[in-house]
Amino acid sequence: MYLLDPCSMPWQLWIALVVASNSNAWFSTAVLVTNMRNFPLSRGTVAGILKGYSGISAAVYTVLYSLLLEQSASKLLLFLTLGIPVICLAMMYFVRPCTPPSGEDSSVHVHFVFTQAASVLLAIYLLTVTIIYDKVSLSDAVSHVLLAIVFLFLLSPLGIPIKMSLFRANAETITPLAGSTEHLAEGEGAPSQSVPLLSPSSSTSNLGSFFESEYASDVETLLAEGEGAVKKKRRPRRGEDFKFREAFIKADFWLLWIVYFLGVGSGITVLNNLAQIGLAFGVENTTILLSLFSFCNFVGRLGSGALSEHFVRTRTIPRTLWMACTLIVMVIAFVLYALAFSGTLYVSTALLGICYGFQYNLMVPTASELFGLEHFGIIYSFMLLGNPVGALLFSGLLAGYVYDAEAAKQGSSTCLGPECFRLTFFVLAGICGLGSFLSLILTIRIRPVYQMLYASGSFRLPRASDH
Repeated sequence: MYLLDPCSMPWQLWIALVVASNSNAWFSTAVLVTNMRNFPLSRGTVAGILKGYSGISAAVYTVLYSLLLEQSASKLLLFLTLGIPVICLAMMYFVRPCTPPSGEDSSVHVHFVFTQAASVLLAIYLLTVTIIYDKVSLSDAVSHVLLAIVFLFLLSPLGIPIKMSLFRANAETITPLAGSTEHLAEGEGAPSQSVPLLSPSSSTSNLGSFFESEYASDVETLLAEGEGAVKKKRRPRRGEDFKFREAFIKADFWLLWIVYFLGVGSGITVLNNLAQIGLAFGVENTTILLSLFSFCNFVGRLGSGALSEHFVRTRTIPRTLWMACTLIVMVIAFVLYALAFSGTLYVSTALLGICYGFQYNLMVPTASELFGLEHFGIIYSFMLLGNPVGALLFSGLLAGYVYDAEAAKQGSSTCLGPECFRLTFFVLAGICGLGSFLSLILTIRIRPVYQMLYASGSFRLPRASDH
């Protein structure tokens, strides 16, 4: 196992790595939080699209590095230094409020479907180009044509804001935007008085009433002030907006963090060591193996958003149930890795890539639904700590120790054979089994929250409490 030692590298490179890694985290968090606030009625779909594009970004840079930059490290650094800021500045023109030409829900849904389709086609195309480039020598003209098609796929979602800018709806027919406060407070339409929005259920005792009388609350406050008393502000209930310190002391917060930590920690262990795993299993060229994991990771990220969004609206099924299901599949994948049956390496890698994508993405809308969007940035950032902590414990310590111990037995710095990671895979299988059990407990605990939030088939923001 090889780790970067800050003492053995130039200090300029060390500073560059620190700045680059932190800038990436800040930028991705800002984009995610902003879009979750812009489209709070489609949280799973939005998270899936954003995380999906993030997952295939490495493949885009790989194709760019191979086809256009001629595998030159200096050209790649120059592009990252100058090209990325120029692209960001150029795209700022499209960051503006747009009004859809017709009903908000149908229009936004069509736009989401178009973006999802564009990302899927891009991912399939990138996988195909990577395999072709690995097997066939391409001329400069063919390489430039292939790269131009990549850019067309990347730019295709810009057709949405262009269309919405050129074909605006009349001001008189504008409906409330999906992310507006008015739309969230009142829902997509005033519910009929004969059909109550929330039917009495056992969840009432756990959640309390989301729709307390504002008039009664104001009268109580005035009476309390008149008597010289100070009315104690109640704590938020799940589904309302939490401050970080309020969410930090909740059992559901830590259950979600632990499940996320166990799931992505196990997945990142395979991702970080996939090249060594392939070599240990006798695969000389691991490019296709890495591409397969990346593509399946993208499928898991995008698919988890669409799948969980459908079932949470139609069946009020908490998204954490899908986390439990994928953790069970991860147990199977790790057992297949450990047993090292012939022909199962690529199957295990594909299964693990999909499940890792599910785990990585589902935490995002779940945390926003349980603890609100007002302080979602810091809550989401803390949840993300499960990724590096898992990488440190499972990849750096567990997998590194087992690999080095087996390599020492073979008298070499490189370990060959299934036993190089067998113990690691069995331990990770047990970890995922524990994660599936905890995620089922979390699902049972938060089921009433989802029944309350999605009782009408679409997200309903609870009336803001005074806290």
